[in-house]
Amino acid sequence: MRMNMIAVFFLASAAIGGLFWVFAYPSLSGERKAEQRRLSVAQPDAPARKSAAKGAPKGRREQVEESLKELDRRSKKLKSPPLSTRIQQAGLSWSKQMFYIISAIFGFVAFAVIYIGTGQLLVAGLAAFAAALGLPRWLLSYLKKRREANFIHAFADGVDVIVRGIKAGLPLVDSIKIVAAESPEPLRSEFKAIVETQAIGMPIGEACLKLYERMPLSEANFFGIVVSIQQKSGGNLSEALGNLSHVLRDRKKMKAKVQAMSMEAKASAAIIGALPPIVMLLVYTTSPDYIALLWQTRIGQLCLVASLMWMTVGIMTMKKMINFDF
Repeated sequence: MRMNMIAVFFLASAAIGGLFWVFAYPSLSGERKAEQRRLSVAQPDAPARKSAAKGAPKGRREQVEESLKELDRRSKKLKSPPLSTRIQQAGLSWSKQMFYIISAIFGFVAFAVIYIGTGQLLVAGLAAFAAALGLPRWLLSYLKKRREANFIHAFADGVDVIVRGIKAGLPLVDSIKIVAAESPEPLRSEFKAIVETQAIGMPIGEACLKLYERMPLSEANFFGIVVSIQQKSGGNLSEALGNLSHVLRDRKKMKAKVQAMSMEAKASAAIIGALPPIVMLLVYTTSPDYIALLWQTRIGQLCLVASLMWMTVGIMTMKKMINFDF
């Protein structure tokens, strides 16, 4: 009976932690604040002066301002993408029905395992709910981040290929086709989608802007903005993309430098977070009767639950402190 109560405490804590991770982590990790800050910085100010006449031809400055306003409106629409878009961003070919079926399978497996192990219907139901709701979405988030990292790793080289092709006299579309044929995944499939979208009649600037919808990264947004503004207002595209390539490489170096400088803090946080369960396991291996009071008595069970809650708060706090975003 006492072991069942301990299992109930731990499984209920795991279910609550899963729900907390799904719903409250974006706010605690600073992702929403960072997104709001990027939008506030990227939002163009109101024009200082209006055109003298409505029928007067627009200059290059007005065209660029209108393009930036339109891009800002599109980025706001992509703030909370639908499920089908998130599946596409993760690089999966699932439909919504397939995603819901997989979520139901996760929930059923979690319910069966917990119910067979503990015999507690309520605990099994909570575990099934957490697994069906949180685990598939965590998988989408993990696959999306891994795909974005692979895209960033090869994106600067792809932009350099486009720059060299334009300087050699090739059209922009042919240069993009070279990247779509020779680059590694997922850069190949994303640029192939640009070529296919342009082939059905969409302007190349609009097709490049669609890249940000499938790959929600600031680097992809930079590329779409540069190509779209050049197509509407003119200018030296090779020079603009060359400057973009330098910016991408500088951002990549800065990211690697931040990771290198934060590795000591991450290692310290991992050691501090792993010490309590490791010490508990070692004490249980050497002196099981000494530590058995934690789950054999009511006070010990309450101490375990309180310790688990405080450990969760401490780990989340340390994660937020070492999670650098720029």
